[in-house]
Amino acid sequence: MTKLHHVALIFAGGVGRRMKNGKTPKQFLEVSGKPIIIYTLEIFEKNPRIDGIVVSITPGWVSYLKELISKFGITKVFKIVEGGETSQLSQLYALEGMREIADDKTIVLIHDGVRPLIDNAVINNNLDCVLKYGSAITIKKAIETVVTVDGKNQIKEVMDRDLYRMAVAPQSYFYKDIFSKHLKAKQQNRSDFVDSAQLMQFFGKKLFYIEGTTNNIKITTPIDYFIFKGILEAEKVHQIFE
Repeated sequence: MTKLHHVALIFAGGVGRRMKNGKTPKQFLEVSGKPIIIYTLEIFEKNPRIDGIVVSITPGWVSYLKELISKFGITKVFKIVEGGETSQLSQLYALEGMREIADDKTIVLIHDGVRPLIDNAVINNNLDCVLKYGSAITIKKAIETVVTVDGKNQIKEVMDRDLYRMAVAPQSYFYKDIFSKHLKAKQQNRSDFVDSAQLMQFFGKKLFYIEGTTNNIKITTPIDYFIFKGILEAEKVHQIFE
């Protein structure tokens, strides 16, 4: 089987409890007639440096996703797997599904299915950073005041937010590195890492970063959904008056 060098791993195994939208997982909610996950997939589909896409999706929704991929002309998805109870397990299942197409040069960009506003610059900067340093964590500046608390309703310290960043997605690595660390976590019965960056650092991997954009939001709550919808509408208006 032909090996792929730049692969997007899209994990979308959530059920969207915070969206309060009934039984439809949040990644399948539509905006202007198109599901959120398709917006996300289209960005990677159109990037010429991405060779393939693997998706880890909510159990029971594989067939529906395949229908959407066909309907919207997504051609780079070569594997769809059912996700696990946590994002960590969802990523592991997708990585396991990539074994046949990966070699030592393969780079994996791990991205949320409900972050549909990523752009090509972020994707390309992730790839370049991994090639140079071996890892790439997309970050963005903290725009609110950061504090520490004592758990007893008291603020312990108000931090200098200029020194803090938020780690978002993509988070990218060579396949051999991220897969081996996931297997170590599995061997140690650890499935509580909040993201791949925490997992990789725990097992001794040095992390490097690239600057992301404020638009790269994660659609988790109803307000996020309406922000995304508003951004799309604003882009349409901008195109009309260009």
